[in-house]
Amino acid sequence: MDNTIAKDKNSLVIKQKGMRRIRSGVYLRRNIHYYILLILPILYFVVFRYGPIIGNVLAFRKFVPGGSIYGEEWVGLKYFKLFLRDPNFWAAFKNTWLLSFYHLLITVPIAILFALLVNEIKSSKLRSAVQTISYFPNFISIVVVVGLMKELLSPTYGLVNKALGMVGIDPVFFMNEPGWFRALYISSEVWQYTGWNSIIFFAAISSIDPQLYEAAEVDGAGRLKQIIHVTIPQIMPTITVVYILSLGQLMTVAFEKVLLMYTPSNSQVSDVIETFVYRMGLESSNYSYATAVGLFSGFLGLVIVIAANYLSRKVTRYSLY
Repeated sequence: MDNTIAKDKNSLVIKQKGMRRIRSGVYLRRNIHYYILLILPILYFVVFRYGPIIGNVLAFRKFVPGGSIYGEEWVGLKYFKLFLRDPNFWAAFKNTWLLSFYHLLITVPIAILFALLVNEIKSSKLRSAVQTISYFPNFISIVVVVGLMKELLSPTYGLVNKALGMVGIDPVFFMNEPGWFRALYISSEVWQYTGWNSIIFFAAISSIDPQLYEAAEVDGAGRLKQIIHVTIPQIMPTITVVYILSLGQLMTVAFEKVLLMYTPSNSQVSDVIETFVYRMGLESSNYSYATAVGLFSGFLGLVIVIAANYLSRKVTRYSLY
């Protein structure tokens, strides 16, 4: 009797496994085109994101030109000690943090404000038009953006300096002045990415239950109070996630834009971690030193994200994970 029951259970398990395989095969055949589309993104991440992780071993090994790409001998924390005593590294570290801090302080709130304002446009056609137009600068090459800045701000033929000359102000070489570098960098980021960055906030606003606005209107709340007491609290989880993810990029700025705006005259404020790594690695061929700096900045970014996520969960109850 027990053997019969055991055989029945085994046959049932086998049938269930067979049914699962059949369902999995049917699901795969129906959705095979989606998996084919995933091949290129997966290859991108494997080759350009996870593959280079192996090269971080170079931070602990001495690289010799002509030798192995992974170094010739173990040197421990030698290169970490070197850059931690390098004043040029700390100057780049300070510039990176300041640019990233200003970026978080200005660009994200402007994207939120833009989304809130556009959401208040009653005409759906006008609202869609404004959104579409605001996305265009995101697709302009950074090289073109910096080129436009140089043309507009040129001390000889730039429109800005011509306008200043009309009111009796001497021409200013904006792109060469250290005091103007951060303002130009942040303002160009705002112009280029505000529309694109606001997409996630538009999505969050559109998912809010309309009954919340109706209830607030019944209670006598105007549009401003509805934004303050309904819209902003409802999109707060999205804002929190955006800030946590942005904090992970505190040690990275728009390398291409900084490099294109970099001049010897403004180097004291424009030299950031990524340009420092570029100069040490590709220009000076000190690959082990540059790898150590890059690994340190990446690890610091990871620590910041974990800490920010923990604090956000404790203080606001919203977190990334």
